[in-house]
Amino acid sequence: METRELGRTARQVSVVGLGCWQLGGDWGSVGEDDAFALLDAAVESGVTFLDTADVYGDGRSETLIGQFLAARGAGHGLTVATKLGRRADPHVADAYTLDAFRAWTDRSRTNLGVDTLDLVQLHCPPTEVFARDATYDALDTLVQEGRIAAYGVSVETVAEALTAIARPHVATVQIILNIFRRKPLEQVLPAARAAGVGIIARVPLASGLLSGKYDETTVFGADDHRTYNRHGEAFDVGETFAGVPFDVGVRAAREVAALTPAGATTAQLALRWILDQEGVSTVIPGARNAAQARGNAAAADPSVIAPLDADLLVRLEQVYDSMIREHVHDRW
Repeated sequence: METRELGRTARQVSVVGLGCWQLGGDWGSVGEDDAFALLDAAVESGVTFLDTADVYGDGRSETLIGQFLAARGAGHGLTVATKLGRRADPHVADAYTLDAFRAWTDRSRTNLGVDTLDLVQLHCPPTEVFARDATYDALDTLVQEGRIAAYGVSVETVAEALTAIARPHVATVQIILNIFRRKPLEQVLPAARAAGVGIIARVPLASGLLSGKYDETTVFGADDHRTYNRHGEAFDVGETFAGVPFDVGVRAAREVAALTPAGATTAQLALRWILDQEGVSTVIPGARNAAQARGNAAAADPSVIAPLDADLLVRLEQVYDSMIREHVHDRW
């Protein structure tokens, strides 16, 4: 698989990574056997970048990844990014202190079974955290202490991303970017390229909408965020269906599906669109089973789906402008 440099980490990572939220929960139940099978399938397909967080399943996702790394042994060649901050209770800016960062990263180091975390990202903290010198001073201290090798941010808004990119030691920005969330193309990706900051594209399939598999009658389990956070009840609504109303997203996804090149899936089209955006380091689709992991990785294979031509890009933009823009563009 093609690799790209991950911003200021100086690491090379696969252009298609694996998002591991589902290993912790919030997408329905994923058993341990399925978790290890999909991790194996992803890595065997060329994936070298795994993204998780300390709150996914209260550490379950990190722990499963740690067991997976241990089983593969030294020299596994994988880069694991995790996140910190959402364990704060209450989740307020003043909770983002050096002592808290030490405690949270020590817990993640134990879960993952490593001395030094490859990459730690602020996990969508209150907006004011991004503007505080003390935030970055604390993260720099963690690097100096050897707890972490590099740090980045995971953001909800374009404005938060731009604030973080201006900081000299921020290695990466993780942001929602997909066919239904195009605003980062305007300022964030150009600013990141200019600064040498990596872009990690999350929610690439708009919580599955861009798989083209859902219709207006699709029902998700009670323990699935696509049920309990559909209107932002638990966290930012942009994390669920990329903030697009479900019925609108289903209709728009049909339009996208109709444009999918022969031999590819709609999900692969959606992932290829992201990979074709200049400045993207890696995209992190989730998977619930091995087949999905292999299918996602294949989006990087030009023999499966080639870089999208100008006509197709225009038609996808027209779907966004006519159906999606009014619902999301000015919100994040």
